[in-house]
Order: sequence, then C-alpha cells, then structure tokens
Amino acid sequence: MPDNHGPKASIEGVSEQHKPTVTVFGDGQLARMMQPAAAELDIHLRLLASEPGKSATQVIPDVVLGDYHDYDVLVKAAEGADAVTFEHEHVPTEHVRALIDASYNVQPQPSALLYAQDKLLMRQKLSELGAPVPRFAAIESVEDAREFAALVDGHVCLKARRGGYDGHGVWFPSAEELEPLVEELLAADTALMAEEKVALTRELSVLVARRPSGEVKAWPVTESVQRDGICAEAFAPAPNLSPELAEHAMQVGVQVATELGVTGVLAVELFAFAAEQDAGDIIASASGAPGAHIREDIAVNELAMRPHNTGHWTQDGCVTSQFEQHLRAVLDLPLGSTKPLAPITVMANVLGAEQDPGMPMPHRVREVMERYPEAKIHLYGKNHQAGRKIGHVNVVGDDVDETRRIAHDAAHFLVHAQWA
Repeated sequence: MPDNHGPKASIEGVSEQHKPTVTVFGDGQLARMMQPAAAELDIHLRLLASEPGKSATQVIPDVVLGDYHDYDVLVKAAEGADAVTFEHEHVPTEHVRALIDASYNVQPQPSALLYAQDKLLMRQKLSELGAPVPRFAAIESVEDAREFAALVDGHVCLKARRGGYDGHGVWFPSAEELEPLVEELLAADTALMAEEKVALTRELSVLVARRPSGEVKAWPVTESVQRDGICAEAFAPAPNLSPELAEHAMQVGVQVATELGVTGVLAVELFAFAAEQDAGDIIASASGAPGAHIREDIAVNELAMRPHNTGHWTQDGCVTSQFEQHLRAVLDLPLGSTKPLAPITVMANVLGAEQDPGMPMPHRVREVMERYPEAKIHLYGKNHQAGRKIGHVNVVGDDVDETRRIAHDAAHFLVHAQWA
C-alpha cells in the first residue's frame, strides 16, 4: 500500500517554514496590486490601513487598523516584519527614523524618501547631482514670486512643496493671478516653490528598481498622457523616442536611484520638450509624441519612491511587474528581468464618470471581455466617485494605433457603459 504519510509530512514541513513578511503602510490600489505577486512568491503581506473595506484590505487579510501619524500604530504594524515599505509618501519622517532606530528594516529609508515628500528639497538635490531640472525657487513671499516670474518671463508653475498628487497642489497662474494666489496660499501656511513652465512635447517616466545591496534595473521609458492632472494613458516603450534620449532618461533614473540610495521602485517623471533649434518643427505621432527626427530634451518633474501609475503596464507587458520587483527589492532579493513582452503595451486608466452608469460594473466587465478578449482588466474594488481611479486596462500589441484604440475603447466602456 502507498505510504500517505510521506507527502503529508512534506507539505506540512513547507507550510511551517518561515515566510518573508512585508508590512505596507497604505491601503490603496498600489498595495492591493502587490498581493498577487506576494502570493506567487509566498511572501506574507501585512497592511496598515485607515479603515476596513479599503482597496487593499479586500484582498489582504492581515490588517492593522490605525492612523499612520501615530508612531505606536506604525510599530504595531511593523512588528515581526522582514521589511517595511510604503504605498504613499505621507508617513512622518520623524516616525520613519524612529522605526529605523528601533531596528526595523524600512525601505526606502527617510534619507531618500524626503526627496519624494518635499518638492523643493528634491529640486535642490537633483540640481546638486547635475540631473536636468527646470529653473526653480523657494517662494516664501509675494516678492519671491514677483522676482521669479520676471526671471522666467512669466512662465510660472506654482507648487505646494508637500502633499500634492494627481494635479492637486499645482497651479499655473496668469501674471494677474500670481501675487494674490501666493498671498492666499502663504496665509494658509502652504509651503510653496515655483518652477519654470516648460513647453511640453510630451510627458515621460522612467521606472527603476534598486535593492539595498546596490543592484539596479530600469524598465523601458514610458510616455504618459495627462488629463486634468491625472494620468489617463501610458505607452511603453515610449513611441518615437530616439535611442539616445531613451538611454539618457534611463541613465537619469539609475543615477537618481543610486545617488539618493533609493530602495524599491522609483518613478522619475520627466518633461520632454523640443530642443530650441527644433521647437518649431514638431510632428505628432499616434500617441501625441513628436516624430522620431525631432530632437528632444528632458527635465525631471517629480519623484515617487513606490510603484507608480505609469508602471501599471508592467503587469501584462513585461517579464517582471513593478509590484513583484518592489517586493524583491525591499527584501534584497535578486531583481527580475525588465524586458518587455511585446512591441507596445498601452495602459488606459478607468476613471469614475460624472454620473455612474446604471449597468453594474460586473456586467460592463463581461461586455469588454466578450468584445476584447486581449484586454487585461484590473479593478481596485472602489466605489464610484467622479474622476476617481477605479481601475485600468492593459493591452499588448504590435501597432500603437490599434493597441491604443482597444485599450481606450475598453476603458471607455468600463467608465460609461457605452462604446466610444
């Protein structure tokens, strides 16, 4: 008779082995999308969540509820974890330093994270490193704003130094609006900086991952399309990007990750603009990008030290997704290949419509599945809210126009319950 005790004992032995535990401070879709990768690698995820029912708590059972401003709550969530990481940049720096002093393995560390938390410090540091940045200045008075506007011929982008996202905390005032706006924001204790508004040809991002022992890998440069300050679409690799500029962008990403000591995924958002001698000769491609013969320059816009919206395409268009790579990196595991799986991957965000359609979301999903079986749908478990990110669609293909059409059409139906 077969010996049934052998296999059973073996399975029990595996289940009793230590599983790496990663605590994630945050409860949104970025934490949620780490779970499939964690399950495949047998990594145990724990969340610090603000309340039950949030996006990530629906799929990750180990949850500590509390306020990330409370240090004791952070300690409770970090207890026993092999690594502690973030899905947003808002945990107080002093608390993160205290966790490190208490011997918790926090990745990325505050020495790097502060440059994602404070836009002025980021600009100053990148300028010191020689990375390309627009002209900028701290704005501590109306006079500071007046002087900077004169310096850049009125091309002013005003930013809150901390806390802005998805277009919040960013203003493009006219000459008449600038001084009253600065006076109003400073009176409300909003720390401000200003930078020169550049003549965009498109927005790019380069995602890199770095682990504590120093290994760094970059994904192909991505082009994003922004609407109302929110990423609406992403194309990877960025269409019609010269090999020289692609290499330069990836070098900037690797340099920033290395020089700042970033661990985990780093997204470097970039402005692309036509070189001065080519500024009048821009030909649009299908994605809105300039033609390949146009010489472009780049400047760093923002840094995000976590998985990023412009990297969602990696879930279905790349050997290693940004979510798996982030977990590998914070645990100091060897990084995976960043090779793309298709000539083009298009990601289209699903944003809440002004009015939520009567058709239930599961029915909309079924309709998209039937029409576009090649579309990969990722939903976040969020209730409808106008303009809110509630999911995204990834489509891989050979042709930019056709791949974009399918991704856009699928996302449009998920939003409106109508075909575009």
